Amino acid sequence: MKRLLVLTLSVGLVLTLGACASSSPDVIQRDDAQRLSQVENGVVLTVRPVTIDGTQTGIGAAIGGVTGAVAGYSGSGVQREAQVLGLLVGAAGAAAGNAIERMATRDEAVEILIQLKGGEHRAIVQAKGGEVFTPGDAVILVTTSGKVRVVKAPK
Repeated sequence: MKRLLVLTLSVGLVLTLGACASSSPDVIQRDDAQRLSQVENGVVLTVRPVTIDGTQTGIGAAIGGVTGAVAGYSGSGVQREAQVLGLLVGAAGAAAGNAIERMATRDEAVEILIQLKGGEHRAIVQAKGGEVFTPGDAVILVTTSGKVRVVKAPK
């Protein structure tokens, strides 16, 4: 029973830490601080809401599977039944852990179509941040270490 409690707490900790990772344009990664960024001026043409699909690293499935297997195995008295039940509950736990990980790492985002000053178009998908973009807004595309984010241009 102690093992089940420890494994259940481990699942919660891993999923909580995974959910803490941010893709918000308002959060700058530590490695991107104090780096020279390329900037381009543009104007927003369109904005549409999109969802960034969650990740499936396998960690959620592994933890869910182990937790389910231990719970199923320890829940039955007969050895053969306990093994079968552990296997079935482990498979269900793996599926549940995978789904939980995927949902915990999803992000609501926007796809922004921008016309640059030279007439070229760019489409950028970024997580919703503090700024709301509308067609006609003057914006700046900031490129740092190969990652692009859109911010409103100063007035």
